[in-house]
Amino acid sequence: MGLPRNSNWTNGSFQGLKPSIFCGSFSTTEVVPFHGAISATRSKAALAALALCLVAGCKVGPNYQPPTAPAVTAYTPQPQPAATASSAGPAGQAQHFNSSDGASASIPAQWWTLFQSPELNGMMEQALANSPTLAQAAARLKEAQEELNARTGATKYPTVTGNAAVEQEQPNLSAYGIPFPNPSPFTLLNGSVAVSYALDLFGANRRLIESLQAERDYENWQLEGTRLMLAGNVASAAIRQAELRKQIELTKQLLAVEERELTITEARKQAGGASDADIESKKATAAETQATIPPLDAQLDAVNHQLAVLMGKSPAEAQIPDLSLDALRLPQELPLSLPSALVRQRPDIRAAESLLHEASANVGVATANLYPQIVLSGSGGGIGTSFVAGGDIWNVASSLTQPIYNGGALRAEKRKAEAAYQEASSVYRQTVLQAFGQVADTLTAIDHDAQTLQARSDAAADADASYQIALRRYQAGGISELTLLEAQRQCLQTELDRSTAVAARFSDSATLFEALGGGWWNTAAATTPDEKAQASAR
Repeated sequence: MGLPRNSNWTNGSFQGLKPSIFCGSFSTTEVVPFHGAISATRSKAALAALALCLVAGCKVGPNYQPPTAPAVTAYTPQPQPAATASSAGPAGQAQHFNSSDGASASIPAQWWTLFQSPELNGMMEQALANSPTLAQAAARLKEAQEELNARTGATKYPTVTGNAAVEQEQPNLSAYGIPFPNPSPFTLLNGSVAVSYALDLFGANRRLIESLQAERDYENWQLEGTRLMLAGNVASAAIRQAELRKQIELTKQLLAVEERELTITEARKQAGGASDADIESKKATAAETQATIPPLDAQLDAVNHQLAVLMGKSPAEAQIPDLSLDALRLPQELPLSLPSALVRQRPDIRAAESLLHEASANVGVATANLYPQIVLSGSGGGIGTSFVAGGDIWNVASSLTQPIYNGGALRAEKRKAEAAYQEASSVYRQTVLQAFGQVADTLTAIDHDAQTLQARSDAAADADASYQIALRRYQAGGISELTLLEAQRQCLQTELDRSTAVAARFSDSATLFEALGGGWWNTAAATTPDEKAQASAR
């Protein structure tokens, strides 16, 4: 379906079909008049337009405009609370949200250091230094940069080639029926230099370079996104490892208590104070707890293997440190950028914008292909022999190619480029919406995690208070050891539940830093995207 006329690009969206012509600097050249069956007025107008393009170096197609920043100022329908709920015990502090309308300086580039874990910091350093995935992304950026360099050199400057030839000749006069002796062999010398340059009158080459620059920027943001995803995966896996180790530790303590209860119950049965049903019940409880330990061990092994791969090592050679859930520190200050700032912070959104820019430039390339293409060429050199002085040879030429009829292929390519731009625009919008959804999910998860931990902490505190009362009564001889063990078992179970809630707070805090872009703009080497990409590709 065709688009309306009188086109221009506004706020990153395509409006209309007929692009305006944008002019820049270009060297002058001679114009050769055209002759044909057209009126004098139209002929003069055509010549004037061509002369203007030759002098100014015009660019057809739309000039890219970045998408407008979103107008929304919040991520969730409900107002974001200034702080989360707090509770007693480790990781129970309230977390405060610090809003910012810019690239918030409160997100450090090494955001994982906020958890104050030397073990986590060490694993992160190894992962960023050794990850094959990160190396692949860096290689793709290098490839895109060199492609840009190659095309820029090939289109921006003239092509110069040299040719030299030396031939040994021996004429055979008898082959031509000439009854004379053959002359002595002689050497034929030939050398020349040829220069050619394609005039970029309508900006096809410049739009191509613009497209390749956008592709280079895309790979740059892909590299930044890969680095952010790697850091997020390492942090999540490390927190999961600490959670599993805590669960295994508490589960083994719980199993020891239940086995002690079984031993006491068996002794009571021998004394006639318990039945077989009591013994079987205790056995079943202990066996059920025992059965939960191997799956936890398997999950711990899998997480350690995952960490090894993320660190660029095989599971057999990696030295994975043990993290303690109690040793991690919960960041109490959490950054919160406005949606208008988020679209400039998230690498995936910036990558989608680069694809949008590339698609815009490709529309210009397809448009320029509808117009004439002029190539200037010239050569100079000399030719001679070993016995006769040589002479100079030279030529100067120009060629003009104008598509006349190709079955509508070029216009179809232009429509295809416009459709590709519409697709890239939709991909960009979808990427932004998904980013907003991820931030919204994480914010609500952090709030709910704090509430869950508060309830788990209250339950753990009540269970501990009950155990302390039971312990004093047992020491005073008021209750049996079996009753004390039951109170201890309930205390361990609530502590096990609390550890899961604590790990969720750590994990979702790390997810928030990742969802907000990871603070790449606060690195010491962060510059403009072009300079940053070029530095990364070198």
